[in-house]
Amino acid sequence: MIESINIKLKELVSALPNSPGVYQFVDQAGTIIYVGKAKNLKKRVSSYFVESRNHSDKIRIMVRKIVDIRHHVVSTEQDALLLENSLIKELQPRYNSLLKDDKTYPWITITNEPFPRIVTRRAIERDGAEYYGPYGSASILRALLDFIYSVATIRICKVDITENSVAQGKHKPCLQYHINKCMAPCVGKQSREEYNEMISRVRMILKGNIRPVHTWLEQEMMHAAQELRFEDAEVYKQRLAALHKYQSRSVVVSSKIVDCDVFTTIIDDNEAFCNFIRIRNGSMVAIQTIRMELGIDNDKADVLSSAIQYVIANTGMGLAPLVLVEITPAITSIFENVKFHVPLRGEKLELLKFSLKNAENYRANYLIKKQEFSHDHNNDDLMAEMKAELNLDREPRHMECFDNSNIQGTHPVASCVVFRNGKPSNKEYRHFKVKSVEGANDFATMYEIIYRRYQRMLEDNEKLPDLIVVDGGKGQLSSACLALSELGILNRVNIIGLAKRIEEVFYPNDPNPHYLNRLKRPIKTICHIRDEAHRFAITFHRLLRRGEIADSELLNIEGIGEKTRTALLRKFMSVEVIKIATEKELAEVVGMAKAKKIKAYFAKQQAVKDKQH
Repeated sequence: MIESINIKLKELVSALPNSPGVYQFVDQAGTIIYVGKAKNLKKRVSSYFVESRNHSDKIRIMVRKIVDIRHHVVSTEQDALLLENSLIKELQPRYNSLLKDDKTYPWITITNEPFPRIVTRRAIERDGAEYYGPYGSASILRALLDFIYSVATIRICKVDITENSVAQGKHKPCLQYHINKCMAPCVGKQSREEYNEMISRVRMILKGNIRPVHTWLEQEMMHAAQELRFEDAEVYKQRLAALHKYQSRSVVVSSKIVDCDVFTTIIDDNEAFCNFIRIRNGSMVAIQTIRMELGIDNDKADVLSSAIQYVIANTGMGLAPLVLVEITPAITSIFENVKFHVPLRGEKLELLKFSLKNAENYRANYLIKKQEFSHDHNNDDLMAEMKAELNLDREPRHMECFDNSNIQGTHPVASCVVFRNGKPSNKEYRHFKVKSVEGANDFATMYEIIYRRYQRMLEDNEKLPDLIVVDGGKGQLSSACLALSELGILNRVNIIGLAKRIEEVFYPNDPNPHYLNRLKRPIKTICHIRDEAHRFAITFHRLLRRGEIADSELLNIEGIGEKTRTALLRKFMSVEVIKIATEKELAEVVGMAKAKKIKAYFAKQQAVKDKQH
């Protein structure tokens, strides 16, 4: 991994499982900026932090913004695809683009009507209907619907059928009735009770009992082949293949394991993590991990018993006839017709391991979050200390510090560094080229930079900082206050000036310095933010002096602005290389029209030099 990745991110990446899933990248503001899917979470996420020339500029920029990584473990790539699509549509992350269209995966819906219909929908509506899915493949959905319509005469018309409309004879049987595809409940040839009993059978199929689907398709395929209807046989064969994909998406565990529940537990000193998996009709239909705070009794059998009771109470469902566990719980006697089994080999043991893996993943994530919370809690204490030590009217959660830099008046620049909750927010750092000041005038420079910074924030309706720190004594502080006063915000912010002696702090309208306690934490934070501002300003000034980002003669060329100049320098690194680049090479960056202008400009410059010599 590249060296710049911080310790927290290294820990997060190391804790990722080698499993399919969906990952989320989070920025400093807590915003999810990217959602992706992976066949192997650890391998995929690690790839972002490996130095590679294949990474685009956009990926590099995104990676620099990552401060947190979240993930969800799933069992198949198809599940990952569906979850990724759902999250992108909900969150609209900045760096996602492929799935930001209006396409959604279809659901099979049982409508909320006296005589329900089976329809497909692209979005869930709060209309009382039942939704099953979503289905990542249209072929899977069609195979399932074909099966449903082959075993149940569900109406497909959009007629509003009620018992009153039937009694009043408002409807007539349609073609579906005459070809035996519908029993015509619209004219009373099928009662509401009979119709809804048929819907109940469909509902069971949609909840995971797909074995009859498989059997039916196989039989139809064989019958078609025996009757030499080979095209029909091929259609059924394709539907069987699609059904196998559906089985994968639905996490079919085994043809032998039909209905069972799985519980595993990890116990730490004061808490436990319990994973629960529900399998019905051979398919995994629920998975959950819960955290329990433990008392003095940490016996694993008792902890497992508590977890089982919690799941029953919160799901409203009883246990399956078979429950797979690592250790027999202490409450087996209260469950009738339930077998608690500790598997030692085979598919059941693999299922237990899968459950344990999910519990471990949840625990690893929780511990990282817990450590973050502890760190944030310490920051809360620091903010309270700074408010008291600096005599502020609020905690300085958002601080900005300014510093000037110039050498003998050349290339005057300034920097603004931003701290949030006592930590640098590098992405918000800004540097400024001084525009209105000639020579070395620190007071005028401070006035200009403060005015420009907060005029822009006011125009953009951005929230002002809790504390402004000026690196300088009374003079620079007065200049900064003048700028804030002219903007009408002097009374809306806290501002202090720092003398050369770090413990000396100046406040507006007070000529005498106040002294900070050198032994307390606030002075270390103040020292840190001032050093950052000084470093950032000096670095920018050195770059200007070396000419790496200085105004160059490129800007003298017609049609070449800052954006084009930056693109050229990023590609060719220096003006000297640009001068010797071919027209074709230049055109790859700026287009042929501008490439011709660049070549013509430097050819003219060279001709002038040759004439002078």
